[in-house]
Amino acid sequence: MKTKLILFTLLISVLTSFSAKSTDNKKDKQICQDILFELKNQNNKTTAELVVEAGKLLMNTPYVANTLESSPEQLIVNLRELDCTTFAENCLALARTSKSTNSGFEDFKKELQHIRYRDGKIDGYPSRLHYFSDWIANNEEKQLTESVSASICNTKFEKKINFMSHHPDSYKALANNAVFLAAIDKQEKQLSERVMYYIPTEELEAHKSLLKDGDIIGITTNIDGLDITHVGIIVFKGNELHFMHASSKAQKVILSEETLYNYLSSRKSATGIMVARPL
Repeated sequence: MKTKLILFTLLISVLTSFSAKSTDNKKDKQICQDILFELKNQNNKTTAELVVEAGKLLMNTPYVANTLESSPEQLIVNLRELDCTTFAENCLALARTSKSTNSGFEDFKKELQHIRYRDGKIDGYPSRLHYFSDWIANNEEKQLTESVSASICNTKFEKKINFMSHHPDSYKALANNAVFLAAIDKQEKQLSERVMYYIPTEELEAHKSLLKDGDIIGITTNIDGLDITHVGIIVFKGNELHFMHASSKAQKVILSEETLYNYLSSRKSATGIMVARPL
């Protein structure tokens, strides 16, 4: 009996440690505070420039997908593991927080929520900005970024968006939730009717001088029903256009060795970029 009690106690201890690991944000808070301290010392820079600096400070952070999934939907802060979208979101939130009068961890969380969710409000799974073209549009409405694709290259991005509603089994929250699925379907229809612009891959080199360090880009795709497959942050190396991103191939945050044009040209599904400029 005593042996069983000891084993049970050990099991509870192990389970508790795993639980604490998954919910404790002390490490994220420390990472956030360290980065904000560094950015505060560069407060003379623009928000876009600080986005790049935040990205540099997150360099080599491990790539991990699907870190935002929770039930019920809630703000997830994870600066220890990033995918391409959360990398860009966190860099923008860190940059904006460092420029504000109040620049603590709680202020960062408010910025992150404002960026990640439609109109900054959490109201279930559909309130998160799942499609990045929608992310660009909504953050422009919130005056956090400016969509500059049309002014750089006046080329319309015309496409029917329906990937999530047509592949609900690929999304845990949609698989058995008719209410969420209907909400996503409605958003897709609205998104498909929206006038959007992009810079086609073949036009990129001709227009690259109009891009700036810190521009947040979404890589457009020819995959049916989908708008954007990857997200990154523009960084120039001399006159050459590169980008920082959380790479699934490299399994970490990197600055691309190849130019953005070569990256796009070597991928059959990539068709160009949409651009959001931090304000």
